[in-house]
Amino acid sequence: MLAIERRNKILSKLQEEHKVVVSDLSQLYNVTEETIRRDLEKLENEGLAKKTYGGAVLNESFNIDLPYTVRKKANVGGKQQIAEIVAALIEDGAHIMLDASSTALFIAKRIKDKKNITVITNSVEILLELSDRTGWKILSTGGRLKEGGLALVGYQAERMISTFHVDYAIFSCKGIEMEHGLTDANESDAQIKKMISKAAKKRILAVDHSKFDKISFTQVCDFSEIDMVVTDIEPEEGWKQLFSSVGIELACPAAEIGEVI
Repeated sequence: MLAIERRNKILSKLQEEHKVVVSDLSQLYNVTEETIRRDLEKLENEGLAKKTYGGAVLNESFNIDLPYTVRKKANVGGKQQIAEIVAALIEDGAHIMLDASSTALFIAKRIKDKKNITVITNSVEILLELSDRTGWKILSTGGRLKEGGLALVGYQAERMISTFHVDYAIFSCKGIEMEHGLTDANESDAQIKKMISKAAKKRILAVDHSKFDKISFTQVCDFSEIDMVVTDIEPEEGWKQLFSSVGIELACPAAEIGEVI
């Protein structure tokens, strides 16, 4: 196993359990404890973990941009629920934009039974996931490959997005907070999401419950720029009141799809 693969596995374990122990990791990956300590030191230097005596804990700052391979393993059940709800909204023949979030990948997987869909995305993994569809139009935004992620970003991607108008724009974010709106950890990602939100008749924020009441590094957009929030767990009453006041539809397993709560 390559060192980077081992560190990503350690980071995934941190995401799931919030802490790791050096001796346990040494046995699990069949390497020396000193090797594991170096792995943890590198993760700490990258801002992804905090070393402790005998192990490490997860750095849970919402300003950290975790590797895509780690993010797509977090809250899989919740993302699958979100994908089920979004898939029910997408009709045959629809034109949609998907961002490069891990939630969007689950949505792409769930809508593969639809017919004659046009998808525009800046996600390399979604492009690969949908490459076997027949009768679909799959368009890449082009652009620069983001370091540490499977996303295309930058001016070329933004310009391409700006030339289209679609039925649905579906995107996620790192944090959603009542005063600061939608935020993300990376400026280039945030700009792509902002462009996507401007390109559709219906703008859908697909975000799991862990992102509520969190603020990340840079703003994506405010609540006036989205039409619907799809999440996996019904939010608190204050959120329902906020969404109702600005005309945002809320869809989650405990609410009827399309209902303005």
